[in-house]
Amino acid sequence: MAGRVPPSSRPVGTATRGTTNPNRLRRMDRWITAVHAPALLRAAGPPVAVDLGYGAAPWTAVELLARLRRVRSDSRVVGVEIDPARVEAARLYERDGLSFRHGGFEVPLPGGARPLLIRAANVLRQYEEDEVRAVWERLCERLAVPDGLLVEGTCDEIGRRHVWVALGPEGPRTVTFATRLGSLSAPSDLAERLPKALIHRNVPGEPVHTFLRDFDRAWAAAAPYASLGARQRWIHAVRSLSTDWPVTDGPRRWRQGEVTVRWEALAPH
Repeated sequence: MAGRVPPSSRPVGTATRGTTNPNRLRRMDRWITAVHAPALLRAAGPPVAVDLGYGAAPWTAVELLARLRRVRSDSRVVGVEIDPARVEAARLYERDGLSFRHGGFEVPLPGGARPLLIRAANVLRQYEEDEVRAVWERLCERLAVPDGLLVEGTCDEIGRRHVWVALGPEGPRTVTFATRLGSLSAPSDLAERLPKALIHRNVPGEPVHTFLRDFDRAWAAAAPYASLGARQRWIHAVRSLSTDWPVTDGPRRWRQGEVTVRWEALAPH
């Protein structure tokens, strides 16, 4: 058929609902700019980040550029969307260091460039669990080596609760739980925001279920610290949790309402 796009040139993946809000990914971005700062700073040229599946409006890409440039002033962000209408609408926001491209999990960058960061937030929830590993592998193959980072996870509509997996070129490394502490009744409230690789594994016998159970118990035991504020209660709960679980961060991150655990400890059986 005349004008038909060859299958090989079609973007890989399917369009998301496209819903987004300004500042929705602030917790993820705050973690990225703290943890990934050394890699950003030692990059030989301008570091390139991809906001994959940014949605119907490009606010998250605009915000990511601003946040990365606080660490490295020549950072560049490419928003990649599988819906061509969203790409055309986003071009109004293009500026120095910010551009938008039509694409999917193949992450099409000019000249086949490898990004130092791929952020994929709220992209895989519509996929089946058994599809996640192949998507991760495909995205990790696109990362710069050795410092590339893929951050894939899910948050609520206004970014109060967020859980993400961090992956390097070799595969998954850690899982981070992040929340606005004032909105939390128990750590297991975060279960509804587990990424696709874990959300169906929150059942007895699976590590993530055991982790959230232990976290709730540590939170309950830390109740006396609630009089000092939710932050102090969280810090003491995480400190207790870290005696049995491989927590990789420390009080500076815990104060932000975060805790990061090694992937191997939570990986599905």
